[in-house]
Amino acid sequence: MPDRRPHVIVVLTDQQRWDTTGAGGNPLDLTPAFDRMARSGTYARTAVTPQPVCAPARAALQTGRWPTATGCFRNGIPLPRDARTLAHHFGDAGYTTGYIGKWHLAGEDPVPPADRGGYRHWLGANILEFTSDAYRTVMYDEDGEPVRLPGYRSDALFDAAIRFAADHHEEPFFLFLSLIEPHHQNEVDDYPAPDGYAERYTGRWLPPDLAALSAASPGGTAHQHIAGYLGQVRRVDEGLGRLLDALRSMDLLDDTIVAFTSDHGSHFRTRNSEYKRSCHDGSIRVPLALRGPGFDGGRVLDAPVSTLDLPPTLLDAAGLDVPEEMSGRSFLPLVRDPGADWPEDVFVQVSESECGRALRTSRWKYYVVDPAADGWRTRSGGRYVETALYDLAHDPYELDNLVGLASHRALADGLRARLLARIAAAGEPEPVIEAAPERRAEQRRVDPTVRGFKLAGMRFGHQRKQP
Repeated sequence: MPDRRPHVIVVLTDQQRWDTTGAGGNPLDLTPAFDRMARSGTYARTAVTPQPVCAPARAALQTGRWPTATGCFRNGIPLPRDARTLAHHFGDAGYTTGYIGKWHLAGEDPVPPADRGGYRHWLGANILEFTSDAYRTVMYDEDGEPVRLPGYRSDALFDAAIRFAADHHEEPFFLFLSLIEPHHQNEVDDYPAPDGYAERYTGRWLPPDLAALSAASPGGTAHQHIAGYLGQVRRVDEGLGRLLDALRSMDLLDDTIVAFTSDHGSHFRTRNSEYKRSCHDGSIRVPLALRGPGFDGGRVLDAPVSTLDLPPTLLDAAGLDVPEEMSGRSFLPLVRDPGADWPEDVFVQVSESECGRALRTSRWKYYVVDPAADGWRTRSGGRYVETALYDLAHDPYELDNLVGLASHRALADGLRARLLARIAAAGEPEPVIEAAPERRAEQRRVDPTVRGFKLAGMRFGHQRKQP
């Protein structure tokens, strides 16, 4: 354990795609503060949520357990009061704990003290998008009294986080800051950026999947909403920069672990009738960077990691024991040694829109759905059917579904076995996964033993004839 325990701050956004960041390939310079964290700290190149729905993802981030294990497998199911959260683990170790922002793990607003996950200091709302809008931020304090904060909403929450750090800088603290941006404002189905920010990004850039799918998806909203969405992302990053500057001014920056991530992404209704709730990277892939003790040095994690792994990683980095009940695994050894033992895939549960399960490796995405299950009522499926297979090395935006191809049957069988093992490890009942109907495509071939092309017997360059 270090001589001085580090402070720990988690900054969680809502519905932010991984490719909104410069580190994730965005060309618009939206996230200079995040990108500096990614360059000088630790950046997870492929970070994946365990569930692309608000409440289940948040339950996993608080407990380090699968949504099916906590019971919060969809929205509208409160986190059990006896669930052990990061607040309990850090609090038991002598940390002052605080929560600011959206909770979405209770059944009402204001959130009763018993439903606050063990956090000592509280300034939040269960569903922040219902109690506030862009320039009217209303949350509830520890006494359940409404508090209106001045400024644009994400600015107001960062200001509150800075005040928390200033008030508790003499003791180790754990702060969870949960923003609503860049989530849409539900009652108007819009992405209200600060004044003048949407105009900066109107007509400038669309992620390739959205550009390809928006015109073909009758309900797709990317062209309508992307400018406001990106404007929100830019303002959030400015808030992150202010938070880091404030920590520096209080001589706390070198002693504070800061983790930045999101609960899930957004596909702007191009994959289904909602913004998320699908297996595609637009839904499940999120930004993830950390800085501070244990994470500085410009490290990049190439192996896929789940944000389910973030809770044990934070405890490990603070020198605290990781509870056996946590399903996630600390990736701190991977930060220290890129060759450390680490799984080659991540597991994803999908609910509400359907009951589905997915496996994502560095190259492949394998997805199954239980066609008879109601995703709103069913925690775990019993009979899944292969629904999608994507070759992410050659189709990174998942536009060509290979499921059922005879050329990929052996590969799919291997992925099916790995997915079944993941389902069992998550504590779910053992299901059946049925193969998709077979189909054939000319010239399709996959050789699982070879990376790249075989060029046996070929020579390159000019061959001079022998005299």
